[in-house]
Amino acid sequence: MPEVLRAPLVVEFPFTRSLGPVQSAFLTGLRERTVLGVRTGDGKVLVPPVEYDPATAEELRDLVEVAATGTVTTWAWNPQPRRGQPLTTPFAWVLVRLDGADTALLHALDAPGPEAVRTGMRVRVCWAAERSGAITDIACFEAYAGESAAPAGPHSGAFADPVTGIVAPARLDYTYSPGRATSAYLEALAERRIVGERCPSCHKVYVPPRGACPTCGVATTDQVEAGPRGTVTTFCIVNIKAKNLDIEVPYVYAHIALDGADLALHARIGGIPYDQVRMGLRVEPVWTEGARHPDHYRPTGEPDAGYDTYKELL
Repeated sequence: MPEVLRAPLVVEFPFTRSLGPVQSAFLTGLRERTVLGVRTGDGKVLVPPVEYDPATAEELRDLVEVAATGTVTTWAWNPQPRRGQPLTTPFAWVLVRLDGADTALLHALDAPGPEAVRTGMRVRVCWAAERSGAITDIACFEAYAGESAAPAGPHSGAFADPVTGIVAPARLDYTYSPGRATSAYLEALAERRIVGERCPSCHKVYVPPRGACPTCGVATTDQVEAGPRGTVTTFCIVNIKAKNLDIEVPYVYAHIALDGADLALHARIGGIPYDQVRMGLRVEPVWTEGARHPDHYRPTGEPDAGYDTYKELL
């Protein structure tokens, strides 16, 4: 039985955004141990607040302070916290409707076990010791047996030194298993060959193959060797240096239609100044020692391909 290929992959980037007046007031309020919502035209209080009514699209600016106590509306137990989650020990994800709010806020509940969590239980905010104006200023929720706190009512949203922007790290860890068609493609690359698969209905050759024709919806099983040379169909110039990528900017990524293929693949162009890359440029793959895939594509020196030969692959 052939080996099943698997690889751990991580997609990670910092997401930077500016804040409008409502989100600015909400996050600045958390820094000051104050939870703010926003009132809609029909009197409902939304927490977390939004800038436009989700039902009517009306602009919302009427801020309301709600209590730091509330009720769990639903929950799910998390037995194995992952990197970057609110707590390092097992906890419950909970939706909490704070007193004075009509919607629920998602956060973590610190509890000894799932038997200690129930819908309808009363909880309160545990504030982080150090706060900067982020949702993590609420460290978590905890069970609360005291009296209900009355919501404070209307709030101007005015704070000293308001938070006007945030940088939120985004990260996705997952294990990728490519399947039959892509595994065959990757194994061929290790032999410095490029293979695709042909649709038995429309006869198009797809490189890289995905196991089925996206046009006809039928399985592709006939393996076809393509390239290795191809034609640049379109491209972009990259001017921002990526973290952990040892390539000097600017550089070019292009869609390349390999000879014999009916789908353009994505690859970097090298061996030519970035401002000389053009549509129709004929290129070939460059493998580095021990690599399982081409490092980049370089010009072949052939005349440019005519537009009509690749216009259907743009």
